[in-house]
Parts: sequence; structure tokens; C-alpha cells
Amino acid sequence: MAQYLILIYGDEARWEAASESERRQIDEGHRAFWQQAGAAILASGELEPTRTATTLRPGGEQPLITDGPFLETKEVLGGFYVVDVADLDAALALAGLLAESRQDHSGVQVHPLVDHS
Repeated sequence: MAQYLILIYGDEARWEAASESERRQIDEGHRAFWQQAGAAILASGELEPTRTATTLRPGGEQPLITDGPFLETKEVLGGFYVVDVADLDAALALAGLLAESRQDHSGVQVHPLVDHS
């Protein structure tokens, strides 16, 4: 088994303006993901908007702390899953269930995690 981090990106302005129907479509993808993945999901979460983020950057002896995300981008990280599955193909199959993998303003990345055991 291998662990993968599935990162869900999207356009915050479009998410905030989404209709109930659009939100239901996204939620249906997440329900399908949960049903298919089951116990393979080790962790998951939806992030608050980037305006609530705090960034630490190098600043000499102490890091500089600033409000907001590190970069101004259109697509931002909105949520994640950590899954423990057989291989990359299995992780990609799960990620493909997410509506964000098919929308024109979002995307999903799948990253293998380093096994330190």
C-alpha cells in the first residue's frame, strides 16, 4: 500500500458564487469519493478561504508573519484527502470521482507521500 495526498484546487470567487445546484454536484463527487475510498481515507479537510490564511517567510532570525496566502493566484488550494491505496492508478481513480477534476476552473493534484518507515 502507498499513501497519496490529493489536493483540490479551485477558483474561490467561482466557489463563493456557485449556485445550490453547482454545490450539490460537487458534494455528490465527494460522497462518491468517500463511498469508493472508505477506510483508505486517512485524513481529509476543506480549507477556509485564503483570506484567513497566515504565511511565514524568512525574515532573518525570526520569520516574517503576514496575513493571507503566499501567492496571489486564481486557483487556490481548497481541500485535501490523504489516502492509503494500492498504487498511483488507484489514487487517480479516486481523484477522478471528484467534480473538481472535471470543472473548467479547478483541478486536482495527486502526490505520493514519502514512506519514512
